[in-house]
Amino acid sequence: MNPVSDQLGRSLADLRVSVTDRCNFRCRYCMPREHFDREHRYLPRADILSFEEISRVVSSLLPLGLRKVRLTGGEPLLRSELHKLVAQLRKLPDLTIALTTNGSLLAKQAQALRDAGLDRLTVSLDSLSPEVFAQMTDSDLAVTEVLAGIEAAHAVGFGPIKINAVVRRGVNDHTIIELARHFKGSGDIVRFIEYMDVGLTNGWATDHVVSGREIVARIGAELPLEAVSANYAGEVAKRYRYLDGSGEIGVITSVTQPFCGDCGRLRLSADGQIFGCLFARTGTDLRSILRASADDAALGEQLHAFWRARADRYSELRSAGTRSLPRLEMSYLGG
Repeated sequence: MNPVSDQLGRSLADLRVSVTDRCNFRCRYCMPREHFDREHRYLPRADILSFEEISRVVSSLLPLGLRKVRLTGGEPLLRSELHKLVAQLRKLPDLTIALTTNGSLLAKQAQALRDAGLDRLTVSLDSLSPEVFAQMTDSDLAVTEVLAGIEAAHAVGFGPIKINAVVRRGVNDHTIIELARHFKGSGDIVRFIEYMDVGLTNGWATDHVVSGREIVARIGAELPLEAVSANYAGEVAKRYRYLDGSGEIGVITSVTQPFCGDCGRLRLSADGQIFGCLFARTGTDLRSILRASADDAALGEQLHAFWRARADRYSELRSAGTRSLPRLEMSYLGG
C-alpha cells in the first residue's frame, strides 16, 4: 500500500493518540470543572484501547506515510506504565515518538520515558504566575511542580523541550512576556497558542482570542524578534527568533491564520475512534475491527479508506464565516 492523499491533496504524517480521557487539571479551555465534575462519566476501562491495540493502529498507518506519533490525553502520564507503550512503538521503523503532558507527573516518569525511547517532549504551561496558573488549571498543584518536571526531563537528556501556552485575553495574556523571558536562552521553545473553540463547554468567544500577530508584537517590543522560515512543510507554529541569538518562540494561529491546507494529522481517541480533525463531529470505529481479528488486513483497508475520504478543514471554514455545530471535547479527541 503506497502513501496516498486525502480529498484536499494532503499527505498523512502525524497521528495524535489519546491514551486516556482523564486529567488531574481542570483547565478552563479544555475541561471546565462545571462540566467535568465528580458526576462526569469517564470511559470505562474495558473500552480503552490496550497498548497492543494502539501499536497495531500505528503499524497499519506506516504504509500510508505516517512518520510521527504524539501521545496525548487527557493527561497521558495518568495512564499506568505509559513507558511500556513507548517501548512498543519504538520497535516500529522510521517513527518519531513524542508526548504532550501538563508536566505535573513528569519528574517521576522522565527517566522511564527516556529509557523506553521517547524522542520529543512538549509541556503545557500557560503561566509562571502561581495565581494565574491556579486560575488557568483550576488545580491545587503548584506551577513549581511543572517546572520541576521540566528540569527532571532535561536531566535525563530531553531537549529542547517545547512549552505550549494557551493565551486567553484578560486571563493570562499579561504574563506572556514573563514566560518568554524565563525560557529565553534555555534552549526550550515556548509556543503561544491562540485560544481555540475546541469542544462546546469552554465558553469560547472571539473577544477572548489574542492573535498571534499581537502576541509577537507584545513580546517583540521587549525582546526583539524576527521571523524565521518553517523547519518543515506543515509545521503548525510560525517561528520567530530573538535578534540576540538566544533562542526562539512560536505562535500557533489556528483561529486568525488557519493552516488546514497543510494538515497531515489524524487523531485516535482512547476508545479507538479515528478522527480527521481536532474539530471533528464524528469518527470511525477501529476498536471493533481490532477486537474482531488479529489480522490487520481489514484495519489497513479501513484506515486507507478513511484517509482517502478525509476532507476536514474546520478552521478555514470558521474563518470564512461557516461554523460547524456539535463538536467533541479536546480531552476525548486528544490535544
